Amino acid sequence: MHRFQTLPSVLGLTISTISFAYIGLIGGMSSVFAQKAIPACQPPTSGEYLLLVVSPTADNQKQLRSALPPELKTITCKYLNETVTRIGGFKKIDDANRWARYVSNIVGLSAIITTRPTTADVQPQQQVQPRQQPPQQTVSYNPQALGEGYAVLVDYYNRPELVNSVQQAVGGNVGFVSYGQRPYLLAVYTTNQSEAYNTLQKLNNSGFVASIVDSRKVILLRSTVRL
Repeated sequence: MHRFQTLPSVLGLTISTISFAYIGLIGGMSSVFAQKAIPACQPPTSGEYLLLVVSPTADNQKQLRSALPPELKTITCKYLNETVTRIGGFKKIDDANRWARYVSNIVGLSAIITTRPTTADVQPQQQVQPRQQPPQQTVSYNPQALGEGYAVLVDYYNRPELVNSVQQAVGGNVGFVSYGQRPYLLAVYTTNQSEAYNTLQKLNNSGFVASIVDSRKVILLRSTVRL
């Protein structure tokens, strides 16, 4: 009789132990998931050229870090919908360009170069009040993916009046595209790497926030924007 009386307490102990183990397991899993959360990328500082290497897997990131010298600081972060490795500190576009080519040739990963103009570079024509509407291109969209090459994109911050300024900076028409589910002005689409980087530098010197991206990931919405 004594044995049967102690059975419930034994079962209770077992169930409690299992419960605590289960809670501990769930807590551990939550902790692991929390650790895997990837932060958003910090933007470049004024006048800095930032290299964002598309590296969606842990193997990509490990391979990239092993190919880079230790003095280049790398951070895994989110840029739009992409997991990228952020490499900053470049003061010249040529330096960022050289490392972008190195990453592409040695590691086989594509890179995005973006920059923020210095305060002194911003032209007075851009100091206008923002409007809360995109360029008037809401009808007759014909979305299509761009082909292989380079796309130089300009973040226009919902200020369609910047179209004319961008056209003046690049000396030609400006398109309207979607990249990472966000709208951008397309300054140039080309397979010529030098042309793409020269255009980026022109835009930076004119005070625009611009990026060079893999054109295969860009959706063309309108080849020419007219206000």
